[in-house]
Amino acid sequence: MQYQVMLPLQDGTNITGNRQFFLDNSLGLSDDLGLLFDSGDGCDFKINIQDVSEEAKLTFCVHSMILMIYPELIKTNDSRTLTVDVSQTCHPHVSAFLRYLYTRQIDVSTTSAQCLHQLAFIFGVKNLMGDVGRAFTLLLPEDNTFRTQVSMYEYGVRTGDLVLQENVLQYLSWNCEFLMSSPVWSTISFPMMDALVRRSDLIVKDEAFLLEALEKWIQDKGDKISSDQQASLLNHIRFLLIPVDKLYDMQFSSSVLHQNHDKLYLTGLLKGFQFNALPFSKIRDQMDNVSSEYLPRIYTGDEWSLSINDTTVNNQYNPYYYGQNNRIQSFYTPAHPSVLYREQKVQWQAQVFLYAHECSNYGVSCTSFPVARLYGYGNQNMYGSTIRYSNRLILSCKNENNVFHVQDFKNDIAVVPNNSTMGLPNPCPDDYSFRFVVRPEYV
Repeated sequence: MQYQVMLPLQDGTNITGNRQFFLDNSLGLSDDLGLLFDSGDGCDFKINIQDVSEEAKLTFCVHSMILMIYPELIKTNDSRTLTVDVSQTCHPHVSAFLRYLYTRQIDVSTTSAQCLHQLAFIFGVKNLMGDVGRAFTLLLPEDNTFRTQVSMYEYGVRTGDLVLQENVLQYLSWNCEFLMSSPVWSTISFPMMDALVRRSDLIVKDEAFLLEALEKWIQDKGDKISSDQQASLLNHIRFLLIPVDKLYDMQFSSSVLHQNHDKLYLTGLLKGFQFNALPFSKIRDQMDNVSSEYLPRIYTGDEWSLSINDTTVNNQYNPYYYGQNNRIQSFYTPAHPSVLYREQKVQWQAQVFLYAHECSNYGVSCTSFPVARLYGYGNQNMYGSTIRYSNRLILSCKNENNVFHVQDFKNDIAVVPNNSTMGLPNPCPDDYSFRFVVRPEYV
């Protein structure tokens, strides 16, 4: 706003000034508009919310001037009435949604998020749809039954929200072992299962464990999925990475699935035995076309991982204390899953640093904490031209079995981000464990 200011002088003459003053009294505008919605004074536009299947109906009177801010909402509506089909389960959240159109403020919870996202989709309020979609990610760890997450994914498919689909799939991939043991596992749809078993960020004990869970899911589905769909899913199993002793045992399995897809299993077994028996130089030329078969997921079996659960502090005020530290542990892994390398061991040291002097003691520069380090000794460097290690750090709640963060190591170091910069919030900031996972793969 610009003012012409007449400045009186002592001699009675005036000077015209041209200074500008910015006045902002908008702080309470959102609250005022909220009260306008609550009162309904002067409203001139009716919105009917109905669920035809339940014969349920709600009517709201709003202000067309407010709706003009949302052109997608009224561009096809010349009358003063809009009727929208909304599931009755979402009716309790419609008032809060319409109030948001006035105030741009709304509370989002586990129970309301999906309905608010659906309403934003129906009414074309893209900003709210995006914001609630991001809030979905924050709410993912809240339900340890996995019902909410599976429902979110299916909803993301219906609304075409690719970001929501990916966020849910990533969370379920990280918590796949827990998902497999839940009643929800058998209810997952074929498209969702297909999306899951394609991923390399699945966290499972080993590939055989995943195959067993997939076979159980297929058997539970029965005639609900076709033989072709079964084969499509089984083709995503990485038989080459199944431990060779378990590959051998699979030959004598009496599984109905094995009998129905005998050729598929035999092909997988043959490839698996070849992978374990032949040197890398022999199979290198075939890797480009089927690289995912050779790419490990995140296998947490005992021979490939180590957990540090005790993150208590010992003498943190003494930088020269070298007593027992449960946050520094050594372990051995095979150099590679192939039988050719299984007897050749690599020694690793897993370290969790909480203080600067701990980093200094090991010659590591740390700018924030905690810091995890996974350092390989000796034989690791012998395989540089053949084997590389794409290791991972997994953070999970000790008591809730909830994986909320996975990251790789850069030069053996993984700096754990703070809660505000994590993709998912840390639901247990004072009580989580560090799992170090070794992931060898052919170069």
